Amino acid sequence: MARVRLIICGLLIVLITLSLRVLFTDRDTAPPVHENDLAGVLGDSAGYAQADRARRFRFPADFGAHPDFRQEWWYFTGNLQAADGRRFGYELTLFRIALSPNQTPGRSAWRTDQLYTAHLALTDRQEHRFECYERFSRGAMGLAGARTAPFRVWLEDWRVAARPGGGFPWRLEANAGNWRLALALSPQKPLVLQGNRGLDRKSAKGHASYYYSFTRLSTVGTLTLDGEIIDLNGLSWLDREWSSGSLADDQQGWDWFALQLNDGADIMFYRLRDTRDATDPNSGGVWVDALGNSVTLVASDVRIETLAHWSSPRGGRYPARWRLTIPACDCRLIVTPIMADQELDVLVRYWEGAVDVTGLCGTDRVSGMGYVELTGYAERT
Repeated sequence: MARVRLIICGLLIVLITLSLRVLFTDRDTAPPVHENDLAGVLGDSAGYAQADRARRFRFPADFGAHPDFRQEWWYFTGNLQAADGRRFGYELTLFRIALSPNQTPGRSAWRTDQLYTAHLALTDRQEHRFECYERFSRGAMGLAGARTAPFRVWLEDWRVAARPGGGFPWRLEANAGNWRLALALSPQKPLVLQGNRGLDRKSAKGHASYYYSFTRLSTVGTLTLDGEIIDLNGLSWLDREWSSGSLADDQQGWDWFALQLNDGADIMFYRLRDTRDATDPNSGGVWVDALGNSVTLVASDVRIETLAHWSSPRGGRYPARWRLTIPACDCRLIVTPIMADQELDVLVRYWEGAVDVTGLCGTDRVSGMGYVELTGYAERT
């Protein structure tokens, strides 16, 4: 859904195909890809399935991959605490990108038209530590992929999987550097279909995606950090989305908020920004109450004021504190990052980090935690 997610998919198609083309496909059947063809790759969705009408979602099938669409992602974020109150945030995102809408049988077991990449990040507020990692692989030879029965998505040993018989809790496992996450995730509420019954439109030109979320996943597990095993519990969030299109030329990025309040309510809102930094009318989101009832939010339902900025040492200036006013749920919230520098220095740089929330909903004081994603702010290199 975010422009950075679409750009990541496009860059993968161009850059990885250029360097590893012979390994993914047979030399005599692979289509040509040119270094300057990123715009064409992002814009040409001919031959792929399109998100052009509401559909019936089917589970567990829609937990898995949709290879007839060009791109999709499984986006996990969460805020976790140790028994002593030590706070951690994490992100694990897996992307699938199709190289071609039609794959013909090949001679090599290495052949595939599916590429995968993943991002992994950890925030440790106590130690003021943020680490991020990126991996790439092909959807062949068991290196990466997604399955339905039982659900499993993985890139090497970064993986999320249902129980052997299917169902929850899902097991999330990932490691990098001197740390390892092992978490169990169970939904506290039914999943939410975003947009119009899961069809979420992003531009006047008709780009849309199929999009659903688990807004509140109870999370328990361990973080092994520098040899110490830390028991954790908290909440996670899953965004699932697939499509074949790209955003409009006049959309330069977005600000995405996923907030979990202590009164049991959850709020998601994405502000699409045009090239004048104005809010695109296709911005939207959802408010979910403690019982799982949801209200769709449109662009005019949420007012976002930036209260502070942070300048990245790698280039770029990001918003760094916000006031959200949401009359539809009578909420006035202040959102503050738990660390300023939670920028992922990966193929396409973006900021995604853990935040604290305080404010009022009606006359009641509320607090909470969440994640914010900011794209289109990093300086181009």
